[in-house]
Amino acid sequence: MRGELLTRVGCRSLLSLCSKREREFQPYFFFFFVRFSGSDVKSRVTGSGQCHRDLRRGAGGGEQPAMTATGCFFSAEHQHNLLHKSGQEYVVENLWRKFFSDPLQWWDNRSEKGNQKYPDFTHKKTQEALWLDGNLNPAWVTAKVAALPPGTVQSSVFSWNTKLARYVKAGQYKKAMELFQQMQQEGVTPDRITFIRVLNACAGLQALEEGRHIHAQIKQSGFESNVYVGSSLVDMYVKCGSMEDAWREFNRMPTRDVFAWKTIIWGHIRCGQQQRALALSQQMQQEGVEPDPFIFVVLLNACASSVPAALEEGRRVHETVIQSGCESNIYIGTSLIDMYAKCGSIEDAWRVFSRMPTHNAVSWTAMILGYVKCGHGQKALALFQQMQHEGIEATPVTFVGVLNACASLVALDEGRRVHEQIIQSGCEADAFVGCSLIDMYAKCGSIEDAWAVFNRMPTHDVVSWTSMLGGYAMYGCGREALEHFEQMCQAGIEVNKVTFIHLLSACSHVGLLDEGLHLFESMGSVYSISPMVDHYSCMVDLLGRSGNLHKAEDFIKTMPCEPDAAVWKALFNACRVHGNMEMGECAAKKVVKLHPENAASYLLLSTIYAAAGKWDLKANVQWQRMQRDIRDKDEFR
Repeated sequence: MRGELLTRVGCRSLLSLCSKREREFQPYFFFFFVRFSGSDVKSRVTGSGQCHRDLRRGAGGGEQPAMTATGCFFSAEHQHNLLHKSGQEYVVENLWRKFFSDPLQWWDNRSEKGNQKYPDFTHKKTQEALWLDGNLNPAWVTAKVAALPPGTVQSSVFSWNTKLARYVKAGQYKKAMELFQQMQQEGVTPDRITFIRVLNACAGLQALEEGRHIHAQIKQSGFESNVYVGSSLVDMYVKCGSMEDAWREFNRMPTRDVFAWKTIIWGHIRCGQQQRALALSQQMQQEGVEPDPFIFVVLLNACASSVPAALEEGRRVHETVIQSGCESNIYIGTSLIDMYAKCGSIEDAWRVFSRMPTHNAVSWTAMILGYVKCGHGQKALALFQQMQHEGIEATPVTFVGVLNACASLVALDEGRRVHEQIIQSGCEADAFVGCSLIDMYAKCGSIEDAWAVFNRMPTHDVVSWTSMLGGYAMYGCGREALEHFEQMCQAGIEVNKVTFIHLLSACSHVGLLDEGLHLFESMGSVYSISPMVDHYSCMVDLLGRSGNLHKAEDFIKTMPCEPDAAVWKALFNACRVHGNMEMGECAAKKVVKLHPENAASYLLLSTIYAAAGKWDLKANVQWQRMQRDIRDKDEFR
């Protein structure tokens, strides 16, 4: 009885000593031989920790093979040798002879050993194990192992998976794909972990065709029904931009975990299908899958929009967050602040911020950015001062928000004080902070300071060059902007769509009509950039400011995309400057039609009628505005 109790305790102790990785890699039984008071107890420990015992009386009784702590099987003859002839040394030497007789039947684990207890070599079928640093090894073993040609002993699938995981974690996706190909060339059969790692690499590379090829191999291997492999397939297709494949694989999954749900929800959000994403989140909860904090963050980001319906959807998600008890989560709280601010409800954002039990730099920054987004620059600066008073260290994103507040308030002195703090914190070298400094100085009328910041930046990319270009455009330095553009091209910087928006705006402000027309034509012919509606708006403004109103009107008619309110406002402003009330009235009516709920749209029409002395028509516009119950936002301040 005492022996049985010790055996159970020994089994549990042995299992607890094994690392999780060892238990997963060696799912076979652990055997050990316990001898006490004339009895031999053979025990085996399964992966679940259960012990099964075969009690045999006598030291030499029975023909069943026993097994030592080294994991070596003993026949009756071997047991006799164990008792009479240095047993373990004999068995280990014979095991090494078995190894050298056919090394291809063994796995080589040496490259990925987690600790010394893990074997250097494991037999592929019997799972017999060998250690190079064992005390029982014959003297000839080490030299003979060293003399084996490379590749004689294949690495185990576990070792390959460990290397794949290391490459994927480091973002070296191409190396991971090359390693997978090498693994297959050496005849190692991938398991589900292998496929998950390779799918992650395909997702990182956005390699859709390679991902489909891996998918075909998964089907052949029978792993497609595995929930983790299925979720990785959905993730790969989403990140490769194939929502059709992702949706098909998602629907094919027999069971779907929370990762699969949040991946497909995020995919729809990425494609701009916010309503579909919200509907899927409700379906997920109806199917009994509890959302995790990440899903709430994704859903709240989907609701972060100026679309009127987005605010109500966001409030519904907020209610679900409260019901799940996750409102105190700092990341969800930060997402709620961001969502309410982007939906234009800064009061709700402040209410969430005030109720949060703790704040970090991210939540403070979210609230500061929310105030800036909603046009409350002064409150943003006050909150920044409070943040510093409480000892919270500002991040580069915090400084970006504060600089934007200074720019919106044209607060040059405050901007310079913030700049000093940025230098002290060591954040001036950050590219986004540098661009925000350039923008702030330009909007505050100090183009010299903006240029000084640009020159001090350690490196220049398209963002920093374009920010300086925008500063020149804002300051009305059209010629300097063109010179800056030439320097940018000579430096080998690849221009983008924003670059041309600033260039065309700079030409418009100083009346460089020919230069602007040439730049617009070169967008497609030289730089292969398709104009957006913002570029067309700049061109209408450029033609209108130069007095070419009819050319501007014809330009709008030939636009390949539908003109938005900014295009018609540009034409309206040109008509007002040059006194063409008829064309200006048409442009203003277009603006009202596009934005019937915006008070500024009616103001354009009122301005036109007042300038022409048409007071009855002006009164009619004011009546229409009252009928719609539209008031200027300034009335609420």
